[in-house]
Amino acid sequence: MSWSDFLSRTLGTQAAAPQPAPSPLSRRQVALAAPVALLAVAGGGKAMAETASPGGPPPVPVTVVTLRAEPVKLTTELPGRVAAFRTAEVRPQVGGIIRDRLFTEGESVAAGQPLYQIDPASYEASLQSAEASLARAEATAASARTTVNRYRPLVAARAVSQQDFDTATASLRQAEADVASARAAVTSARLNLGYTRITAPIAGRVGRSSVTAGALVTADQATSLATVIQLDPIYVDVVQASASQLRLRREMEAGRLTPAEGGGAQLRLILPDGSTYDRPGQLQFTEVVVDQGTGSVVQRAIFPNPDGILLPGMFVRAQLEEGVSPGAVLVPQQAISRTPRGEATVTVATPAGELQPRRVQAERTVGNRWLVTAGLSAGDRVVVEGAWLRPGVRPQITEITLEELDRRAATPRQARG
Repeated sequence: MSWSDFLSRTLGTQAAAPQPAPSPLSRRQVALAAPVALLAVAGGGKAMAETASPGGPPPVPVTVVTLRAEPVKLTTELPGRVAAFRTAEVRPQVGGIIRDRLFTEGESVAAGQPLYQIDPASYEASLQSAEASLARAEATAASARTTVNRYRPLVAARAVSQQDFDTATASLRQAEADVASARAAVTSARLNLGYTRITAPIAGRVGRSSVTAGALVTADQATSLATVIQLDPIYVDVVQASASQLRLRREMEAGRLTPAEGGGAQLRLILPDGSTYDRPGQLQFTEVVVDQGTGSVVQRAIFPNPDGILLPGMFVRAQLEEGVSPGAVLVPQQAISRTPRGEATVTVATPAGELQPRRVQAERTVGNRWLVTAGLSAGDRVVVEGAWLRPGVRPQITEITLEELDRRAATPRQARG
């Protein structure tokens, strides 16, 4: 194909007759015109492509929810240990041979219920001896009293000397003192005889016995015979950082947090198997000393334990009610993303239909949502479904309620199609 034919077809002209051979000058002109023609063709193709898709990329669907302020009960989860309400170690108060064990290990016992029986024979004999001594002292005192009563009128008549009367009076006082001493000995012997039957000092559940029948025990020995533990009610000691307590106090003083109803903070327990204990507890007191090693404070709560589920030494997690935030803003968790620096951000839909990123403060969760303390307010619309869009791409915004979003999360994905 000649250059003239190429230019004719490209520029829309047709040759009517054969042309003479081009001169060198005309060939140079043709060589310069060829690139211009190629650019014109390329430009025409681009224009045709733009005409084929005049609308640009389609809008991307985005789902948003409108935030609202509501009162929220704030809780914090703390580690804790179960502690017995009362513990009593059973020890003998007199020595002797254990004749009988009167309880079953692990059972519940009442206060004063007999647990052990020490052989009482020697103590019965001691009591009888003390009672005999008391009787002898009482007889001596009665004789001395009779003598004094007889001498009193005789002294007035000078039939008995004053010295004899004083001696009789002193003998009476000595006899009365002997009676008091003998009576005390009888009381001591009776107490020792009673101590041969060892009873439960408190009501609770008795543990295993350290002795069996036939064992020799001594008074006030170091080793306890058994331990009785009161399990209902029961204590739970939880540990909280002192910095958290200071934060709560400042939020209370600033009005951002109000105390829970009833004044006393309530607690819920999560047992070691992950289940929730069905009875709430009440916070009793907080230690006034901060642990120097951990910087934490121990708080003691009391729980009802009629079924004996909570046992001393058990590790639990306690959910402590801190108070009520009157105007809390809760954001769905899927709306919060984190920057490489760990900062929380959300995507907000403006009234004009644009999407904007916004940095927020989200330090804790409440259920399946984040509690945002700064950066958002009631009425803001945040994106919960849909990716961040590039500049120039228009969003197609669909708004749903927080309740509908929760229902979607609870519905299995297969059921949603």
